Amino acid sequence: MSEFCDGHHEHGHDLEHDHDHPHSHSEPSPESIALLETVLRSLIYRGVITEVELEAKMRQADAGDWTNGARIVVKAWTDPAFKQQMLQDGRAAVGAADISIPPMGPLGWLEDRDDLHHLVVCTLCSCYPRWLLGYPPEWYKDPVYRARAVRNPRALLAEWDLPFAEEVEVRTVDSTADFRWLVLPQRPAGTDGWSEEQLLELLTPNCLIGAELPKQPNGLR
Repeated sequence: MSEFCDGHHEHGHDLEHDHDHPHSHSEPSPESIALLETVLRSLIYRGVITEVELEAKMRQADAGDWTNGARIVVKAWTDPAFKQQMLQDGRAAVGAADISIPPMGPLGWLEDRDDLHHLVVCTLCSCYPRWLLGYPPEWYKDPVYRARAVRNPRALLAEWDLPFAEEVEVRTVDSTADFRWLVLPQRPAGTDGWSEEQLLELLTPNCLIGAELPKQPNGLR
């Protein structure tokens, strides 16, 4: 079974286009860069934002590192009390872990189980917790990914070598400007007693949005 949470956005995207694997990375086109520069100049000219404010926001975005999010996951794997706090109030838990939090909306964490897997998508644009994961990959912003993640996430993940049995629910969750979502993946079996650094080696940024599973411990210890 597949389910889309907060599915009040309708889409008319073509779902038959080829789509890059989540490992792929592509650079923004010159046209996109030129358009962005034009928009920024217009915002500064109109007084919507100053150059100083823009530079501060850029520094904040550049400071984001996916290992911040990964360390939160590892702490939840190894500290039951912290995990409970994180699932109840993700933003407060991140602050308690001494990670700087910018002024923005709530943050929620979705716990994967044997019978449930979550996939995060922003159906309208590319809302992404950059302060915990860094910049989003290009495929995350792709309209084809956004559409297919809603319409048939199970088939999409199967193409990325993540096949799930029919008894596992694949649930797509909409991450928005008002509420960011991240995934708490299951801790791989056989990792009892592992150090934080060893557990970090099992994770990738995509694990925290449900596009990959943590690596298996074979050969990593």
